[in-house]
Amino acid sequence: MDSKKIYLTKEGLAELKKEHEQLTKVRRPDVLTRVSEARNLGDLSENAEYTAARDELSFIDGRIDELEELLKQVTLIAEPSKSSNHVIKLGSTVKLNVKDKHETFTVVGEWEADPKEKKISHESPLGKALIGKRVGEKAEVEAPAGKVIYTIVSVE
Repeated sequence: MDSKKIYLTKEGLAELKKEHEQLTKVRRPDVLTRVSEARNLGDLSENAEYTAARDELSFIDGRIDELEELLKQVTLIAEPSKSSNHVIKLGSTVKLNVKDKHETFTVVGEWEADPKEKKISHESPLGKALIGKRVGEKAEVEAPAGKVIYTIVSVE
């Protein structure tokens, strides 16, 4: 994995830590027990439970390694302050007007991005177009259907 910074909100960091703890303290020990019990059943070459448990253990170990690397590279996104001059940055919640409709998004790091939750990555086309802008400014984004122009209504 490269040493690219991983930007997370406090909540996003808590979620990753929770997943890591769940995997290391609950799921991995459970699967180790399953591997051990399956091994005791005899012929491993025809033991589907043993194979399934080993595969799951391998997946869990891979995810634990990935989470540990991520956690080493995390840069916490600062909470928006009132003195931010309403400039959009990582962690900002932005209300936009697009085609006479209001939409609200939070700009987050790519690991937390979730369009269903209205969390957009600062690396996405819209995120890149918004970073550094202020209330009243416009952000243009090339979309498959053509150029979309967003007007920034508020920044928190």
